[in-house]
Amino acid sequence: MTLMTWLQDSTAYLNTPFLTWGDSSFTLSKLLIMALFVLAAVFAIRLLERGLKKLSNPNRRTPVSESAIYALSRIFRYIIWALIIVFGLDFVGLNLSNLALVGGAIGVGIGFGLQTIFSNFISGIVLLVEQTLKVGDYVELQSGVGGRVSEIGIRYTRITSNDGVDVIVPNSEFINGRVISWTYNNRQRRIHVPFGVAYGSDKELVKEAGLAAAEKVAGTVNQAGQSPDVWLVGFGDSSLNFELVLWVDQSLVMSPGRTQALYLWALETELKERDIVIPFPQRDLHIRSDVRATIEDNKKPSV
Repeated sequence: MTLMTWLQDSTAYLNTPFLTWGDSSFTLSKLLIMALFVLAAVFAIRLLERGLKKLSNPNRRTPVSESAIYALSRIFRYIIWALIIVFGLDFVGLNLSNLALVGGAIGVGIGFGLQTIFSNFISGIVLLVEQTLKVGDYVELQSGVGGRVSEIGIRYTRITSNDGVDVIVPNSEFINGRVISWTYNNRQRRIHVPFGVAYGSDKELVKEAGLAAAEKVAGTVNQAGQSPDVWLVGFGDSSLNFELVLWVDQSLVMSPGRTQALYLWALETELKERDIVIPFPQRDLHIRSDVRATIEDNKKPSV
C-alpha cells in the first residue's frame, strides 16, 4: 500500500459518517476539529486570566481589585464556553434554528424540576456582575453559616469557615436571604468584648486595664475617631458589666472567635495585675426555723 493510498483511505475513514441526525452527519474529522475548538477555548481562557491578573498589579497607576478580576474572569469564561458551544454545533452542521424544540424541552424541564438549578445559575451571574459578594469577604448567612468566600461558581458559592470546613451554599440563598457581610466596603470593623468585675472595683482602673489589654493585641486600630474605649453597660446580679469597644483590622475581622479569645486573654491578665476581681455568682441560703428544728431532731441519737 502506497502512502497516497493510505492517506486516501484514512481521509475516507475520517469523513465517513457514523451518526446522522436529520440533515446533519457526524464524522471523526468533525469531532477532532471540535476537540481542537475545546483546547483553543481552554488556552484562551488561561491566557485571558493571566492578562486580567496583571491588571491587579499594585505597581500599576490604577490597579484593579482582585475581586473585580475574579468576576471578570468568570464572566468571560462563561461567554467563551457559550461561543464555543454555538460555533461547534454550527460546524458539525446542526441547524440552530431547529434547536427551538430543545429549548422548549428545557423550558418544560425548568417548569417541572430545574427551577432551583436555573435560579442558582442566574443568581451566580447576578453576584458576579453586581459584586455584592466578592471572593475574600467574610459573611454570615441567615441560615447560620459563616466564613470566608473562597469561590463563586455558576451554581454554588463555597464558604470556608475558620475551622477549615468548606460549606457549599446555593447562589440563590445569597439573593433571596439576608446576608451579613463583615468586609463589604470596609476592611475594619468595631467589636464589643463584654466582661464583668466585682462591685466596689475602681472604674478608672478597670478602664486602664481594658485599654492596656487592647494595646497588647496586634491588629487593634488606634487612630483618630477609632480609638479603643471601655463602657459601663449595666449592673448585673453580682458584677459591674463592662464592654471593651474597639476597632480591628482585617486580620482580626476574618476570625471573630479567635479575636474574642485574644482580647479576653489580655483582659484577664491586665485585671489580675491590678488586683481587680472577676466575680462569680454567689447565693445566700436561708433556713427556716421549723426546718432547722427538724434537722436538729434528726441528729439526736435514738434511745
